[in-house]
Amino acid sequence: MDDIDRQLIAQLQRDATQSYAALGGAVGLSAGAAHERVRKLRAQGVIRATTVDVDPTALDRGVLAFVSVDSTAWMGDRAADFAAVPEIQEAHVVAGSATVLVKVRTATTEQLQDVLRRLYAIDGVSGTRATVVLETFFERPPDVGRPAATGP
Repeated sequence: MDDIDRQLIAQLQRDATQSYAALGGAVGLSAGAAHERVRKLRAQGVIRATTVDVDPTALDRGVLAFVSVDSTAWMGDRAADFAAVPEIQEAHVVAGSATVLVKVRTATTEQLQDVLRRLYAIDGVSGTRATVVLETFFERPPDVGRPAATGP
């Protein structure tokens, strides 16, 4: 990836609905060249999806919680079990005292409690610790302005 690819990605993160002409104009390319670069970024898996950012409260999903899941077994092969819980937006195998960290959105704390019950039904889950978010200051996509630092 070069600087133009990074600029294209940043533009798409701001507004993925803009035309290739507008996109190319913003980074100094023709519409066709911008389209070809975006196509290659998709083919390489750099751009994984084009989505719509929707306000969760508008969809009656105003309760946000991060849940640390403890287990008695390796959970790396349980991705499908976590994915089967529709309220879970993200699931990550993590290092530390917990083995999995999940991001959950529900309408009520009662529904969150139901999600916790369903997590306990996953083979190997031995405990959970939920942290309920009171306010979100901001959420943002990864910074594509420059490559991540490597080494010391």
